[in-house]
Amino acid sequence: MDRPLRYKQTYPLPEGFPELTPANGTSGAPNALARLEIFAVKNSPPTSRDDIGNIRATTLNFRNIYEYGTLLAKYLETRKSIFIDQLKWQVGEADGMEFDQYDTPACRWIVLHEFGEVLGGVRLLPTTAECGVYSYMLRDAQRGILKGIPSDVLFMDAPVKHSVWEASRFFVAKDVASSRRLLVQQELFHQMTTVAMEGGATSILGIVPSVWARWSRRLGINASPVGAKFSIDGTVSQSVLFNIHK
Repeated sequence: MDRPLRYKQTYPLPEGFPELTPANGTSGAPNALARLEIFAVKNSPPTSRDDIGNIRATTLNFRNIYEYGTLLAKYLETRKSIFIDQLKWQVGEADGMEFDQYDTPACRWIVLHEFGEVLGGVRLLPTTAECGVYSYMLRDAQRGILKGIPSDVLFMDAPVKHSVWEASRFFVAKDVASSRRLLVQQELFHQMTTVAMEGGATSILGIVPSVWARWSRRLGINASPVGAKFSIDGTVSQSVLFNIHK
């Protein structure tokens, strides 16, 4: 469904907005320079309403993709341009689109777009999801069936609860102007939490830079590290669980 954009955010996002590792955790994780280019956010005042143009937020799933023409294909093409072409991740590709084992009917793809161009996106998956031998990224890493992510990525057993969802493949397209990146990232974060809540979630789980916990105060989010720090391609990351509130 399309969602109206909201602009009541009062907390600027910190530098290094959360980045999520490849779903299969391969050694093709982005290097530090690429991460900064894709995910870095400057601390600056929120963009004014007059500068947002005609951005729309659409939540796609297998039930409604026919309503939005080629939007899903464009979203997966944009993922390929970032995660495969630019960041060199070793993940699945077919017909110019990037995908993996977690792009299933259980997931939700949240896409920000304007005049047919994809500006950003994120994938949400409930921790109760199952598809063959796979469930969700962090749980599968803990079970030892993903390469690159340590099996002790979580302090506790990976949750399987309707109230906990996992976020992955968070991105903002490289062509988004620097003057708009903060707004796009803020809105994508807002839409992600809204969709998760509507699905019954009270918490979102993901892998983020290890400094994410201290950012939570600036964002007004109750975030807690739930795993030991580990390094992927020289970048220290950590599993985090954060609560979401209406």
